[in-house]
Amino acid sequence: MLKGLYTAYTGLVNEQNRMDIMTNNLANASTVGYKKEGSTSQSFDDILTVKIKDASVGVTTVQRTGINNPGVKIGENYTDYTQGSFRNTGNTYDLALAGEGFFAVEFTNKAGETSTRYTRAGQFTLNKDGFLVTQDGDYVLDTQNRRIQLDTLKEAAIDKSGRISQNGQEVAQIGVFDFEDYNYLEKYAETYYIPVEGAKFTEADAEIHSGYLEMSNVSTVMEMVNLISITRAYESNQKVMQTMDSSLEIAVTQLGRLR
Repeated sequence: MLKGLYTAYTGLVNEQNRMDIMTNNLANASTVGYKKEGSTSQSFDDILTVKIKDASVGVTTVQRTGINNPGVKIGENYTDYTQGSFRNTGNTYDLALAGEGFFAVEFTNKAGETSTRYTRAGQFTLNKDGFLVTQDGDYVLDTQNRRIQLDTLKEAAIDKSGRISQNGQEVAQIGVFDFEDYNYLEKYAETYYIPVEGAKFTEADAEIHSGYLEMSNVSTVMEMVNLISITRAYESNQKVMQTMDSSLEIAVTQLGRLR
């Protein structure tokens, strides 16, 4: 009976993890460049249970009592990198990637340390010094991982290869980078990614579309359906625990009572 409580408990924990991920997806349904996340689960390895030092079968006898599965455990979370829909903004510095690839950004943490992060969120603008930056003020990098500085007094045009022209002259090219295996990317915040040990760069095939933004690839309808399913599964595990608890109460307070 206690095994049943534990099995139901592991089910509750797993559904709670799924709920956390789904609610985060819903919260970012309108976040530019956000990629939805998902969760996996797996059963604990089946174990062979035995009786040992049990007087009913003999203290020195070990008797097999069958196979027991102690519930479910949380597996790995994953990111769905499928492309989101495009939204037309008409802003030259709003950029969307069609295809696989990432923009490179010089990220500065609270300690003042800088590192390169990668993102699909192309909501860029020019700061007062003419540098192309993200909404958080992080510098967008070119193909050589250098900051991009433009003349704020001149109109700019950006082609599908990321080449930026002012007055008909090419002044910079926005860097687009890609990786062989996205399993070697670690998510940071909502839209940034960090390559971990083992990550290898590959040639990006993405085209840059100026005046557009790639929206989140979260389907609100599907996430709501999943949330309903998770809620029902959570309630089912709760009912199992309540039933087990009632049975234990009867066993403790009523069975074996002397009359």
